[in-house]
Amino acid sequence: MAAYTRRAFAGFCTAAVAFVGFGGAVKAADGAAETSLVRPPGAQDELRLLASCVKCDRCRSVCHTGVIGVAEVGDGVLRARTPKLNFHRGSCDFCGDCLRVCPTGAIGPFDPDVDKMGVAVVQKDRCVAYYQGCVECQKACPYEAISLDGSGHPVVDDARCNGCGVCEDVCPALVYRSFAGGSRRGIVVVSPSAYERLGKTVVEDESEMSAR
Repeated sequence: MAAYTRRAFAGFCTAAVAFVGFGGAVKAADGAAETSLVRPPGAQDELRLLASCVKCDRCRSVCHTGVIGVAEVGDGVLRARTPKLNFHRGSCDFCGDCLRVCPTGAIGPFDPDVDKMGVAVVQKDRCVAYYQGCVECQKACPYEAISLDGSGHPVVDDARCNGCGVCEDVCPALVYRSFAGGSRRGIVVVSPSAYERLGKTVVEDESEMSAR
């Protein structure tokens, strides 16, 4: 009887642990539709990406600009090894190669003239234009989404911007203001869901970008 009781108790504990784990997974999945990670073009449906991506790494391997990297455990266990964009390594020209090699449909069709991969947000505390003048992002933007205000500060037209990342890639903030620490540049591209939360505000805390 005692042995049976011990077995029953052990079984109960195992079931309880499994239930807690399942609840955590459900909770994680419930919030999976929103992420601060900028995904490759055609992978903006976060739930579809997490459900379909087999983490084969083909999209990263085929990317000729080198902008596609992979999420780490710190980005979330469910998202680890899924593709994310790193605009410190390059920018996206919407060539479609990642869509072509994706074997599961986790990356779908994308029209850069209609769809939005992300939105650039000026970081006033890092932007060189606020300290000594700079027009690099405005000159480089292929979609003419960045203009300069009366003080020479960059302003992003979120209707034109589609998150290609050219502005963040060319931003010299880490060169001229390296003493500021961290890795955030004077302009950063955030995911559409993150932009809805942040709007046109400054990402003042480095931890705000840690999930990218």
